[in-house]
Amino acid sequence: AALGGLGLLHGRVRLAATAAATAFFGRPGRRAPVRGGGAAATLPSAGRSYGSEAKEEEELRVRYLDDEHKGIVVLGLNRSHAKNALNKNLLKMMSKAVDALKSDKKVRTVIFRSEVPGIFCAGADLKERAKMHSSEVSSFVSKARATINEMANLPVPTIAAIDGAALGGGLELALACDIRVAASSAKMGLVETKLAIIPGAGGTQRLPRTIGVSLAKELIFSARIVDGEEAKSIGLISHVVEQNEAGDAAYRRALALAREFLPQGPVAMRVAKLAINQGMEVDLVTGLAIEEACYAQTIPTKDRIEGLLAFKEKRPPRYKGE
Repeated sequence: AALGGLGLLHGRVRLAATAAATAFFGRPGRRAPVRGGGAAATLPSAGRSYGSEAKEEEELRVRYLDDEHKGIVVLGLNRSHAKNALNKNLLKMMSKAVDALKSDKKVRTVIFRSEVPGIFCAGADLKERAKMHSSEVSSFVSKARATINEMANLPVPTIAAIDGAALGGGLELALACDIRVAASSAKMGLVETKLAIIPGAGGTQRLPRTIGVSLAKELIFSARIVDGEEAKSIGLISHVVEQNEAGDAAYRRALALAREFLPQGPVAMRVAKLAINQGMEVDLVTGLAIEEACYAQTIPTKDRIEGLLAFKEKRPPRYKGE
C-alpha cells in the first residue's frame, strides 16, 4: 500500500511538473517594447533600447546586442548620482523590462551590469525612503522583493557582472542571477543589520542557498563586506577577475561566458534552468520526476532534431528556438 501510494505521488508530481513545464513554454511570445536605438558606450553596440521616458531610459539601459553577441541582452543600471540605488522608478523600469524579456524567445542570455564606474548597486535609495510614510516603506520593500523574484524567474540564463560595490539590495539583485562574476576589487555584503533591519528582498533565503547556512548567518549577523577574492573563495561568485583600466573587467568576463551559452539549444537551456530551479527546492525523488517531465519537453522540438542532425553531419547546429 505504501509503495502504491508513493507511485501515485510520483504520478501526481510528474503531471504537475509536466503541466508547469508546458505552461512555462506555452505562453505566446511577445516582443519587447522598443524606443530609440542608442548604441552601447563600450563593447558591443546595441540595436535597441527600452524605456517609456527619457529619464527612465537613462536610469535603466536595455541593450540587445548584435552580430556575434546576438541573443544577449544587457540591463545596465545608470543612476550615477545615487550609486545605482534602487528607487521606485528604477524598480518600475526593471519590472517592465523583465516582463518583456521573459516571453521574448530571441533572448538567450541576460547580463545585469552597472553603467556607473566603481559601483554595481548600493542597495535601496535611503534618501527616497526617508521621505516615505511608514506605510509606503512596506509597499516599497514588497515591490523590490517582487521585482528581484521576477528577475530570478527569467527563463534564460542570467549573469550579474559586479565591477563595483554590491551592497544590501544590490547584492540581493546579484544573488537572484544564475551566475555572478566580479572584479577582485569589488565589495559585496548584506549590511542591513547595521541599520537595525534585515535583508528584505531575498537575501536571507538566497545567500544561505548559495554559500551555506552557517556562513550566511555569519555574514548577515556581522554585516561584513567581502572583496572579489574572498567572495570567490566562499562560493558567493563563480568567477573573479582583475579589474582593468576601463573598470569593466567583470562585464567582459560575463560577456565571454554568455557567448559560451549561445551555441546551445534555446529550448534545452530554458528547460534545464526550470528543472534545476524547481528540483533544488524538493527532495531527490521529486526532483528526478521534475527532470523527467522537463526532459520530455525537449523531445518534440525542432531544436532537438536539428541538434541530432548537426551532430550526424559534423557541423554547427542552426537553432531557431522552436
